[in-house]
This record gives sequence, structure tokens and C-alpha cells, in this order.
Amino acid sequence: MYPLIRRYLRRVDVLYLALCLLCSALSVVALVSLGYNQLGSNNKASVQVIASLLGFLLAVIFSTVDYRALARAWPLHATLSWGLVLPTLFFHNVRAGVLTIGYDAGGTSNYSWYRVGGMTFQPAELAKISFILTLALHLSQLRGQVNRPKNLLPLLLHILLPPFLIHLQGDDGTALVFLGIGLIMLYAGGLSHWLVGGALLGCVAGGGALLALKPDLLKGYQFQRIMAILTPEDPALADITYQQNKGSMAIGTGGLTGQGLFSGDHIFVPNAWNDFIFAYLANVMGFVGAALALLLLFWLCLRTLRTAMQSTDALGRLICVGIFAALFVQCVINLGMNLQVLPVIGVTLPFFSAGGSSVVMMYLCVGLVLSVGMHARTSRLQARPIL
Repeated sequence: MYPLIRRYLRRVDVLYLALCLLCSALSVVALVSLGYNQLGSNNKASVQVIASLLGFLLAVIFSTVDYRALARAWPLHATLSWGLVLPTLFFHNVRAGVLTIGYDAGGTSNYSWYRVGGMTFQPAELAKISFILTLALHLSQLRGQVNRPKNLLPLLLHILLPPFLIHLQGDDGTALVFLGIGLIMLYAGGLSHWLVGGALLGCVAGGGALLALKPDLLKGYQFQRIMAILTPEDPALADITYQQNKGSMAIGTGGLTGQGLFSGDHIFVPNAWNDFIFAYLANVMGFVGAALALLLLFWLCLRTLRTAMQSTDALGRLICVGIFAALFVQCVINLGMNLQVLPVIGVTLPFFSAGGSSVVMMYLCVGLVLSVGMHARTSRLQARPIL
């Protein structure tokens, strides 16, 4: 047993695993503090510990599986993941015994969840992994011929269809994450710089024109959240801006070392265990705690890109780029929400926000990155000349 563990540790990126565990540990500390100061129980922290340990175990298992075999098995995981997503498009809060299909977890017409007893699960998190694998396989098979119209049009359909389905669920935050992952992977797959520039201009102009011609495209609360960023002092939007005002106040009053994890002196932020855990962390641990969280996440992003650069094939490289994109886009959107520069759209901070399914799925992504890195390391060792 011990020789197997030593052999595994020699092949795996131990630092990458350690960074993930440090993120989880810091998250648990923040949630224990939140349970003491605000919630009155450690249920959120307990779920986070269980999800992190389960996710870590699955990451280790996934790291030993050939990522190429997982990509080629796309009919299986695509059918499973999207087969769970599709019922939520049609069934809203439909109960079947202990199971609720299309559960609205936040009261915002977001029916993207399943509820089993007292636990919730978001199938879009599983679909995100399948999306990265299938798109990486699609791009790798084109062998650098992405810009040909006959190749580009199917790719755009591959990229745009999943966010559209997630949008129909009512989860526009996750839809934006899917779109960001797809576009970054497409660019990494060889999309022309001219096409990138033209697409960005087209999206800005087209989006503005669409909203002007059809202002009811956005739900009422979504439009109000956008206006809350543009006109935060509008008294008519006080209810909409309340959470973000509290979040920015919590960040601003944290000081260097914070109010203290268990002092009880903290700025109240609604749902601080979820989208606004960064604001709570900055308040109770100050600049030091906030900087530590950002450093860990930034290091994880860099380490993911490093594994992509070391990959021996295009498939492994694109899988790592997709996982980097998931980390990066979620971090940017969540931090923008906390800093009151982006509207609240329900995007969590990777590894930190409380949520069992999102944490487990993030560790599955970690397992894929480790699998790519282990294969690259093995290939380099086999390529060394025998003296």
C-alpha cells in the first residue's frame, strides 16, 4: 500500500492538490466563524467539510483515469449530465416523493436545482465538466483548422447551445460561465484574432440593439440589478442594492487583520455563506485573509495553465484551458459582485462558497488537471534516454 502511495505522490502535482485543500480549509474556517457569529450552527461548515473530503477523494480517483478515455466517453457523460438538466426546463418545483425537480433555491425563478430530502444538487455543475471534455475533444480533432467556416459554425453551435439551455433554466449566471469557458477554449484552439475582435464588437452592438428593441428580454429583477450598479444611490433600488452595499461595507471595514473570526463584531451580509463569502472573509480576516484567498485562487489558475503548457497533446491542453476558464470566469464574476462593479447573478467563488455539489464538481475538475499532468510527466520520463 505504502509503495503505491509513494509512487502516486511522485507522479502527481502535490502542490496543486495542496492549494485546493488550503482553499477548502480557509473556506471551512470562514464558515465556522459565520456559524458562530450569525447562523447559530455549523451546518454549513459541516457540509463543506464533507463535500471537500469527498471531492478530494474523487479528485485522486479521477487523476488515475486516462483523460483521453473520459473525453471519448462523451456519449455517456453528456447523456447523463444533460439528461439531468433537461427535466428542469419543463418541471418547476415538481415533487415526486422526497425528490423535487426544478427546485427554485433562491426565489428568483431559477429552477436549475434538484432537491433530495434536505439536500440540493445543481446538474449544471456536472454538465460543465462534460461541456469542457466534449468541446476539448471537438477542438482537438480539428487540428488547427478552426477558422474554416465549415468547422467554425458547428463549434459555435457547440458553444452556444449549452448556455442557451442553462438560460432557459433561469440560471443566467451559470450560462455566462459556460459561455466564457467556451469562448476562451475556442480562442485557445486557434481562433483568429480578427474574428475575436469582430465577434466582441458584434456582441456588444447586437446585445445593445436587442435590449433596445426588446427591453422585456430581461426579467424585472435582472434589469434592476444592472441599474443598481449604474445608479447605486437610487432610493427606489434600495432593496436591490442592500446586499451589495453591505458586502462592499464589509470589505471596506475589514482593515488589515479584520474584526476577528469569533469576536462577534462584523458587518452583517445577507447570504454571506454563499455568493458573498469573500466579503465576510475580508471583514473578519481583513486584507490579510482576502489577499490569502486571492493568492490561492490566482496560484491555482497559474498552476492549471502550467499543466496545460506541459501537456503532450492538444486534448489535454484544451481540457486544462477549459478548467482554467471555469476558475477564472467564476472568480472574476463573483469578486465583481462583491466589489459592487457587477450585478448579482448567482455565481459562487470556487472552493469557498458553501455548496456541496459545486465543491465536489470543482474537485472533479482538479482530478482532470492532475490526470493531464501525470500523463505528461510519465511521457517525459519514458522519453528520457537510457544511459
